[in-house]
Amino acid sequence: MTDFRAIPSIDELRRRPAVRALEEEFGADATVDALRAAASEVRAAIVAKARLPTDKVPATIEAKAVTRVRAAFRSSLHPVVNATGVIVHTNLGRAPLAAAASDRVARVASGYASLEYDLEHGVRGRRDVHGEGLLCHLTGAEAAVVVNNNAAATMIVLAALAAGREVIVSRGELVEIGGGFRVPDVMAQSGAVLREVGTTNKTRAADYAAAIGDKTALILRVHPSNFRIEGFTERPALSDLVDVGRKLNIPVAEDLGSGLLVSGTIGDEPAVRDSLAAGVDVCCFSGDKLLGGPQAGIIVGRKLLVDRIRTHPLMRALRVDKLTYAALEATLIEYAAGRAATTIPVQRMLTATADAIRGRAEIVATQIAALDGWRATAIEGFSAVGGGSAPGVHLPTWLVSVENGSLSAFALERRLRDLDPPVIARIDNDRVVLDLRTVLPEQDAQLARLFAAL
Repeated sequence: MTDFRAIPSIDELRRRPAVRALEEEFGADATVDALRAAASEVRAAIVAKARLPTDKVPATIEAKAVTRVRAAFRSSLHPVVNATGVIVHTNLGRAPLAAAASDRVARVASGYASLEYDLEHGVRGRRDVHGEGLLCHLTGAEAAVVVNNNAAATMIVLAALAAGREVIVSRGELVEIGGGFRVPDVMAQSGAVLREVGTTNKTRAADYAAAIGDKTALILRVHPSNFRIEGFTERPALSDLVDVGRKLNIPVAEDLGSGLLVSGTIGDEPAVRDSLAAGVDVCCFSGDKLLGGPQAGIIVGRKLLVDRIRTHPLMRALRVDKLTYAALEATLIEYAAGRAATTIPVQRMLTATADAIRGRAEIVATQIAALDGWRATAIEGFSAVGGGSAPGVHLPTWLVSVENGSLSAFALERRLRDLDPPVIARIDNDRVVLDLRTVLPEQDAQLARLFAAL
């Protein structure tokens, strides 16, 4: 039986090399607390008559302390390899930033910045002007302002332009997006009153016109997000809706959701510039979906209306910080310079051809298949846009199908999530597949090394 005298004092344990290294990395307080807890565990094991060689007691306490400290300090937010083929993957942080945006964030984050300082006049400035010039240049808007996400953008648009009054929305556009957030709930929080028109599958411009009265403040058009209604349907053209608004002097706002800046990039997904050119008074959209930037809600449109939004009391609660502005401006510069298709990951993934992905998939499959116990082949498949963008659009791709005789598909998928960094794959037809459309090119070689680690 192990003797209690085999348990060293805390001071003795702190002199051990591994414990000194632990203390240097995580501090004395955390290390001492972990040593005390580990020593208590060992003491309890001795009382329970566990068989523990006396000479192993110090090392056992040390190992338990190291495990405790590292677990306590482990971050819950991990970089991962997205091999799912879902480009705008909400659960994986949506859009990866362009290198220029990451570099800009690092530069701004590491020191002070002119967030609310007018460099020209040497006085206090305004943060809501950052990114406005670039947004106006890229969309054709008169003015722009940024908040922390598109739900916030929709809410502040309604609060500033329609609080206490009616907003007309088609029944077919009263959508629920990810996380259970519903358009009617957002409207209720804004103080605006919902006025539904039309039916689930058919709404006409005349329905909007008939609903307009003394209490009407706004006509709202909402992107259907992650679903489509097909078959016996009707939805007015945006130009027809704008005509109704102009004839009856009611502003038209559009929640575009995805934030596509370049027309025709993907399916019939609407572009911001096209909506403004059609005469929409205010548009709001996301910065971290098809635009490929940081999480943000972007509002563009007529200056008179945008100025009412930027001065609303909610603006302070919904404003963004210097890091978001830094990433957003850097992303917008890539568009303005004509480089977005190659430098912004989301845009590059959207436009990548199946043939280009096939070449990468065959190389990765060959590397994995060369490892003992592994089978890997390149097969045809489809990628998804994700993030509620372009529902129903399937992008042809090539997948790496991976199998191991000792692991089921579910067990292998689980083991991949335990790697460092975790590899997030998907299971198709009872086999694990990797879609390289969403794997960053520089991660291709890493995949084989990670499989070797299994």
